[in-house]
Order: sequence, then C-alpha cells, then structure tokens
Amino acid sequence: MDQFDKSVELFIENAGWMAPFFFLILHLIRPFVFLPVVAVCIVGGVAFGFVQGTILSYIGLMLMSAIIYFLLKRLPKFHRKMTNLKERIFPDRTLSVGQVMLLRIMPFVHFQLLCFYLMDMTKSFKEYMYYSAIGLTLPAVVYTAFGQSITEFPWYMTIAFLFVLIALFLVIEKYNKVRTVHQEN
Repeated sequence: MDQFDKSVELFIENAGWMAPFFFLILHLIRPFVFLPVVAVCIVGGVAFGFVQGTILSYIGLMLMSAIIYFLLKRLPKFHRKMTNLKERIFPDRTLSVGQVMLLRIMPFVHFQLLCFYLMDMTKSFKEYMYYSAIGLTLPAVVYTAFGQSITEFPWYMTIAFLFVLIALFLVIEKYNKVRTVHQEN
C-alpha cells in the first residue's frame, strides 16, 4: 500500500494544477474500465486529502450520474441492457429512493443500475439530479474518508458491515410496503 501511496503522490506532483481535472476524468471513465467507485474515492482521499478528495469525488459522481441519465435516454440498447440487468438482479421488485441511496453506500453495487432505478422513479432530469445529489453525498464522504479503513477491516468486520447495510435495506423495504398498504386503505 505504501508503494501505491507514493505512486499517487508522484503522479499528483507531476500533474500539478491539472491533477483535479485528471481525477474527474478518472471518475468519468471508471465504469468503462470496471473500476469500483470505492477504489476511485480512496485514490481521491490519498491524492487530495479528505476535503478536496471528497469534493472532487462528489463532482465526479454527479457528472457520471448526469452522463448516465442522458445515455439511458438516448441509447435504446443501453436502456435495454439496464432493463435486463434490473430483471436479473432484482426481479419483480420496486425499490424506493431510500433503498437506492442506501445501495449507493454499499461497495461494488452496480452504479449504472442504481442510476437506472433512480431515473425510473423520477419524473424529470431536475428531480433525478436532486436525488442523485443527496444520494451521492454520503458515499463520497464515506469512501474518501473511511475507504482505506474499510478495506483494511478484518474479513469478519467487513461481513458484519455488509450485513448491517443489508438489514437497513430490508427495513426500508418493509417500511415502504407498510406505508403503501396504509395509503391504499
């Protein structure tokens, strides 16, 4: 890990004032080279520190969300691919905005799929970006600040953390079902 830290620091020193721009580009190409969000945010924390790394990660994630929205609207093949993925991963299930936001915190959950769910739940680009802005704040902060710590947890702590997130997801789902039943009556 020390070698990685030194490599990132050397790259940032050599990139100078262009380093934040390169980092944003990394966020934009991340899904196409199959890098997980958590890995890129960790790099942001190592390279720029907590505050600047969080801000840059947030901006990068917001830009990626906007791009995915327009790709889903403009490319029917991409839209079909996301629809098929949605049916394979969550067949016959409707997620709430809260569940999508919680899934954003979980490492290695498909970013584009969550954007697709959010797009289906919202009526306009403005509303989509509003919920994206709220839903991407916590992952940017958590992954940048604690990303390194989370990856260094012992395996049992990582599994415990994952189970806590899954339990929260299921509680939100149950709450939404109860609320829907009460609204119908």
